[in-house]
Amino acid sequence: QVQVVESGGGLVQPGGSLRLSCAASGSIFAFYAMGWYRQAPGKQRELVAIITNSGSTNYGDSVKGRFTIAGDNAKNTIYLQMNSLKVEDTAVYYCLLQQMGSVYWGQGTPVTVSS
Repeated sequence: QVQVVESGGGLVQPGGSLRLSCAASGSIFAFYAMGWYRQAPGKQRELVAIITNSGSTNYGDSVKGRFTIAGDNAKNTIYLQMNSLKVEDTAVYYCLLQQMGSVYWGQGTPVTVSS
């Protein structure tokens, strides 16, 4: 089994920054990608950022230029640096790991951007 655990969410003011972490453990032998999705109340889950094991990245349009994803393959850990946060970034942020055609999700960490 694979476990995915997020951390780092919280309350931040508009314009502020926050850094999320995600650590994967368990039966990890050849993961393809890790990444972040988010879901705001009443909305569908959407892509935030993905990073492959070769370092390629992909971002959702709404976060390009503000968020940066980075990974440490040796630790099966990824990070999401979120800058210039907006109220509309408020959501539960979910981490995922993709391996051998399966996707493993974390429980999510809430991010609230409010003054």
